[in-house]
Amino acid sequence: MKRASDAQALQEIQKDAKKAWLELLQGEHPLICTGLSTCGISAKASECQLGIESELADRGIAFRSMKVGCLGLCYAEPLIYIKMPNRPLVCYGHLHLHNIASLVDAVFDNNNINNNLTLGAIDLPEIKVLPVPGLLSLWEHPMIKPQVRIALRNCGLIDPEDIRHYLAHGGYASLAKALAMKPEEVIAEVKISGLRGRGGAGFPTGTKWEFCRRAPGKEKYLICNADEGDPGAFMDRSILEGDPHAVLEGMLIAAYAIGCHQGYIYCRAEYPLALKRLDIALQEARELGLLGEDILGSGMSFDISIKEGAGAFVCGEETALMASIEGRRGMPRTRPPFPANSGLWGKPTNINNVETLANLAQIIDRGGKWYSSFGVGRSRGTKTLSLAGAVRRPGLIEVPMGMTLQQIIFEIGGGVPGDKACKGVLTGGPSGGCIPYFSLDVPVDYESLTEKGSIMGSGSMIIIDEDICIVDLAKFFLTFTQRESCGKCTPCRIGTRQMLAILEKISEGQAVIGDIARLEGLANAVKNGSLCGLGGTAPNPVLTALRYFREEFEEHILNKICPSLVCKNLVAYTIDPERCKGCGLCKESCPAGAILGEKKAVHTINAVACIKCGACMAVCPEKFKAVAKEVARCA
Repeated sequence: MKRASDAQALQEIQKDAKKAWLELLQGEHPLICTGLSTCGISAKASECQLGIESELADRGIAFRSMKVGCLGLCYAEPLIYIKMPNRPLVCYGHLHLHNIASLVDAVFDNNNINNNLTLGAIDLPEIKVLPVPGLLSLWEHPMIKPQVRIALRNCGLIDPEDIRHYLAHGGYASLAKALAMKPEEVIAEVKISGLRGRGGAGFPTGTKWEFCRRAPGKEKYLICNADEGDPGAFMDRSILEGDPHAVLEGMLIAAYAIGCHQGYIYCRAEYPLALKRLDIALQEARELGLLGEDILGSGMSFDISIKEGAGAFVCGEETALMASIEGRRGMPRTRPPFPANSGLWGKPTNINNVETLANLAQIIDRGGKWYSSFGVGRSRGTKTLSLAGAVRRPGLIEVPMGMTLQQIIFEIGGGVPGDKACKGVLTGGPSGGCIPYFSLDVPVDYESLTEKGSIMGSGSMIIIDEDICIVDLAKFFLTFTQRESCGKCTPCRIGTRQMLAILEKISEGQAVIGDIARLEGLANAVKNGSLCGLGGTAPNPVLTALRYFREEFEEHILNKICPSLVCKNLVAYTIDPERCKGCGLCKESCPAGAILGEKKAVHTINAVACIKCGACMAVCPEKFKAVAKEVARCA
């Protein structure tokens, strides 16, 4: 591919890429597209792809293959799309090696492209196809229909390792448009859009750029924060794996606006596929002349380096992240000075997260007013969210700001599986808070979530059902943040440890009622006294748990009861003599030797010796269900 020496040359390259894209879709041989992001690969998509290709080879059917990123329907992984000649591109889900042959039989032998594995057709307005009776559009799928995909616009639809696919969908046209504007005009457009930082803080992006541009000094830096460390969060990873050039184009636009020549992508080493695809994308962009000297003949010079992080949660904080890039231990510092004035190596620095940058090309292309037409109040545009936990359709979505938690969980996510009650949802990861079931009508925007004691954060949502113990959940997330504390400031280092000690006492049935007040006081002290955002938000899960589920804490303390039967010291395992058939499986599995009884005789559990591991309950045959977990009679 030739270099794009100027905007006109880029347009010619885009035309060629579009032509090649249409030829790919309209070829005479079937096209097989496999969802090969981390979620798909972990669900054995590679094996399913090889299985289909092997079946086709055995039947002498010629075909073409390509990889795509994550479409967001993670619950239905692995996903494979098949484009038969003159037919729609159809998405198939829930594949396994055992149903590959039947899929090939249906689609290739019987021309039945609409079958029990079909999720829907991906509409391609550029090409004409024969209609298929009863085949629904994938965009009518209940998980996709309510979405507005801007940051995720290409994810799951293009090959992330082929820049021509990005170019065929208008890639880098927004960069050319931005370079024809004044930097101040680019900043003004971003300010009109209302885009705020999608990494959690929600600071207005255009204002942040303006501060950095006005900061004195010619040497400035731009950092993409891809250090996504929240348990249950995978938005940034999915974008980097599915559409890395969207992030690179966003960085180029941002670099032009603030006037810098060097950028960094700080991405944790735990994202090997994202790093691989970023490396490929950077090489492709350099070869095309979109990184380096005199980009598109504009005189702008800009390049990007990747810094692999070691996985420290605290390095998601801006000043700790910069310390890590500089080769120092990732620890936060006091502010001011703010990074916009004195950041990386003491130079003015702008930091945006992956999702923020992925929105920029569309904002420049369609205009700030278009982007701000989505959302509510001061929260404009869309937000990517990861749905995890007790939800029927876990995955990745992008919705307009202002959609309620109720809509997201029950309409998009399909509700809680097993007909269990929804207890609440934890938003914002370990730095967020638990919003109860009776407040699910709250709109998802920065201000509304803050009012409920939680935060938007990076966008992770963990839905919890009636089986989750709120004390145990608070302890889980506090354990995470306590371990991830860098230890620099006393409130976070010592305060979180003391909070965790109280939670452990409560879960073990050893606490007194006054411990609730002590826990609450400590939480507020840590929140108000910590140096950085990690310590300042670490108490959120505990504070919201106490705010909305205080009676559950009191049950643990006053009655020594865990209503959800989760806290080990407050539950007991018993064997129903009417159901026990003496099969001996429970006795064989017990690591503590706590189960007594001869073969074919009723077994019993020695409560003193029982370590409450649950192994006996796990192996008891489904048809007997003799082992049960219940509230401990003596705590």
